[in-house]
Amino acid sequence: MKKIPQINIFYWALIISANTMGETAGDLISQTFNLGYDGGTIALILLFFVALGFTIFSKIQHIFLYWTIITLASTAGTTLSDYVTRTLFRDNLGYSENKGYLFGTILLLIALGITFKIWHNFSKSSALDEGLNPKTEFLYWIAILTSSTLGTALGDLLAHATPLGFAGGTLLLLVLLGIVILITFFTKISREICYWLAIILTHPIGATMGDYLTKPEGLNLGNIKASLVLVVVFIIVIIVGKIKKTELENY
Repeated sequence: MKKIPQINIFYWALIISANTMGETAGDLISQTFNLGYDGGTIALILLFFVALGFTIFSKIQHIFLYWTIITLASTAGTTLSDYVTRTLFRDNLGYSENKGYLFGTILLLIALGITFKIWHNFSKSSALDEGLNPKTEFLYWIAILTSSTLGTALGDLLAHATPLGFAGGTLLLLVLLGIVILITFFTKISREICYWLAIILTHPIGATMGDYLTKPEGLNLGNIKASLVLVVVFIIVIIVGKIKKTELENY
């Protein structure tokens, strides 16, 4: 039985770092490297499933591999969301961009619901409390990928298709994330539900941070420089987390 890493502040710091890095890396692959949303998505999905194959056939949970797949899911989720909302609904089906964001969000929400329904039919055990068995590990990672893709579509929907814009959309998402945190600590609602809600909400927050780093309206670092900066930040968070864990164990 494989265990999910301990869910604490460092876990969520790494999730947000991975999501921010996923936004800049996704844009780097699809735009800077000119692979497009379709080519970038294909390349990243292939990498995701290669890494997924390694972890599924491994008898233990490798922490490095876990965070590699999280980052790949975030990056693939970015390009996949853009493909669904912009290429599929806008360019191929002829809908407006705002309707593309709306329909893409609905489609991905349905896909996530189907994933959880299949998961429930296979196993009623809690991934957070009891870990992942061979039946649920694959579905866990598909849910992570779908959640990341849904998070990007939701962020784009709030930023582009509502009066909130990037600033208002981000503020709303932060408020919703704060509510999820309060629910986790002060209610008896399932921690599993709160975990997945947080996963969905942290992706568009990370995506907004990524846009701020890369776009002229923000720091204008560009996709390459921003991705390198975020890799460094990701490594620093891991190192700090390990140091704090060692200090607590020796206390």
